[in-house]
Amino acid sequence: MAESIAGVQIPDSALAREATELVREAASPLLFDHSRRVFVFGALRGREQGLEFDAELLYVGAMFHDLGLTERFRRTDQRFEIDGADEARRFLNAHGITGESAERVWNAIALHTTPEIPLHMAPEVALVTRGVELDVLGIGYDAVTDEQRAAVIAAHPRPDFKNQILAAFTEGIKDRPETTFGNVKADVLAHFVPGFQRGDFVEVIKNNDWSE
Repeated sequence: MAESIAGVQIPDSALAREATELVREAASPLLFDHSRRVFVFGALRGREQGLEFDAELLYVGAMFHDLGLTERFRRTDQRFEIDGADEARRFLNAHGITGESAERVWNAIALHTTPEIPLHMAPEVALVTRGVELDVLGIGYDAVTDEQRAAVIAAHPRPDFKNQILAAFTEGIKDRPETTFGNVKADVLAHFVPGFQRGDFVEVIKNNDWSE
């Protein structure tokens, strides 16, 4: 029987089950539970907004969105969001899902830390961001009921989540600080990595090779 959390059915296709196991094996319990909550919260926000979305694509987007923070999938030459997006596209392509559907999931993951823009894109893209925003930032907290929140947390607890997710962010990006230029993860390194220097957009313009 398919699992249901807060009235949201968890996709139970072969693809979804394989995605679940891949993330369970690669990620810490912290990131696994967070990713599952992102799916449920995203689905609840979509239902509240009357959006039609592909639950399987949303599930893969939510489950893979932080894979770039894991030791198995992290790189040092690009943003962690792109690590997860690339892996999701490879995973979907291997299961015969290509073209626009795969690109939708790629966009959902690659843009999930970019404020506002994803919310104007396809529902699956918007709802990965909605789920992340609710679980990490508390944005939309009151858009779901107390009962729904309680059901989600009962299924996927969040002990010391605020401190633990910040530690996971730091660990996943500290070896590629330049990839935080112009995005919210620079705030993480500024707090937790001694000596970190933010990139400065104005200084890049003033000091580039153009004479004027």
